[in-house]
Amino acid sequence: MDKNVITNTLDKVRKEKPLVHNITNVVVTNFTANGLLALGVSPVMAYAKEEVADMAKVAGAVVLNIGTLDETVVESMIIAGKAANEHGVPVILDPVGAGATPYRTETARKLLKEIDISILRGNAAEVANVIGERWTIKGVDAGERNRDSVKLARTAAEKLGLVVVVTGVDDVISDGDKAYVARNGHFMLTRVTGTGCLLSSVIGAFSAVEKDLVKAATSAVASYGIAAEMAAERKGGEGPGSFQVEFLNALSQVSAEDIDEIASIEER
Repeated sequence: MDKNVITNTLDKVRKEKPLVHNITNVVVTNFTANGLLALGVSPVMAYAKEEVADMAKVAGAVVLNIGTLDETVVESMIIAGKAANEHGVPVILDPVGAGATPYRTETARKLLKEIDISILRGNAAEVANVIGERWTIKGVDAGERNRDSVKLARTAAEKLGLVVVVTGVDDVISDGDKAYVARNGHFMLTRVTGTGCLLSSVIGAFSAVEKDLVKAATSAVASYGIAAEMAAERKGGEGPGSFQVEFLNALSQVSAEDIDEIASIEER
């Protein structure tokens, strides 16, 4: 993918400042809101079933994250997702921990069945378990590391009829036809809780301003990975606490020059 596409999409996000409606988990709410604000986006966390439809229909994107599930949250997600569908608002699903328990797996599949999901973002184990493939998961973290993530992303995209983002050491974005491997990022992302969840919301922000969802997701993943590399270079050696703060700073500072120099995207 041309690096200018990434730069232009990031510029659009910062200029348009889309409203991203998050129904996310209690562990990551604050970090997600701060990360979106750092990027220049307007976050809102609305969960009550009485208002989620109204919020979803005016948002630029809706992000559904099943990290801390209960029946009430699932009901709100379905209401919000259907309202988003009715008003042409892209919906991003983060199937946190799918495969760890039957409830999580079944909930992810239920949401995919009842809502027209635009983008599915998860680690390899989560995505695999959503489509019925066996892949080890430990809690909410992926287990096996030696499987083919490109093949998995393509297979899931074809089977589900949407754009799939499989994140890991390398991140893969596919619509079942095209596939891109984004090689930016840093291992310190795995030392801070909620970085995957925030990425899903960042993908939502990019999809709010770019109708080509492969371009949107790839641009989001690349920008996010570049910010992680910048943060690690500045503060990574000082530990995850310092990295987390500097990562928020870097999200607000990623520039066209950084993208041109650092972005590593391969078409597969």
